[in-house]
Amino acid sequence: MALSNASKAGVALFVGSVQFGIALVLAEIYYPGYNVSTNYVSDLGATCPTSGPCVINQPTSTIFNSSIVLLGLLVVVGAYFLQRAFQWKPASILTALAGIGAMGVGLFPETTGIWHSVFSLTVFLFAGLSALVTARFQRKPMFYFSIILGLFTLASLVLYVGDDYLGLGPGGMERMVVYPVLLWAIGFGGHLMAQGSAPLGVGARDPESQSESGLSLPSA
Repeated sequence: MALSNASKAGVALFVGSVQFGIALVLAEIYYPGYNVSTNYVSDLGATCPTSGPCVINQPTSTIFNSSIVLLGLLVVVGAYFLQRAFQWKPASILTALAGIGAMGVGLFPETTGIWHSVFSLTVFLFAGLSALVTARFQRKPMFYFSIILGLFTLASLVLYVGDDYLGLGPGGMERMVVYPVLLWAIGFGGHLMAQGSAPLGVGARDPESQSESGLSLPSA
């Protein structure tokens, strides 16, 4: 049986997030002397200290940059199918922006300076917001987990931007931004796939499943 648009969105989010999680571990292993507390996540793509030349370690750089670009691409694909399934632009737009930010992190590593910072902030911010707004597509208890993980990422982002690392170091606090939304994307993707051919009970009509619930989403 053909997958519904909701299930296709789930596949894209799940595959993109899982492959990135695995690639992240591999990249850290291949990076000589990498420290999750003192090294930024993006150091895996290219390390540019405040003083001294940038350093690019291989195969770490190729693994990280290609994996995060693939993550971003699949998140954008997931956003497209979310829109087709649920017909609610706020969720699909925020998710697509998070995907674009992820692709930008890989295409514009630390060697590009300000551009890398812009894309990093984009993926952090919009991924956290995506977890919040897509909660309405999820049944309990995933509904609550989505909100908690989204708020955790956004709160960590505020601390990270303010250089308040709570003793975790810059790399450790950055991971408090990244890990919650990565787990959210894996969970949300699995949640969508588990629905089979029917979209979740938020009243959206999936053109491929012809399923509908009692409530309706606002148009946007």
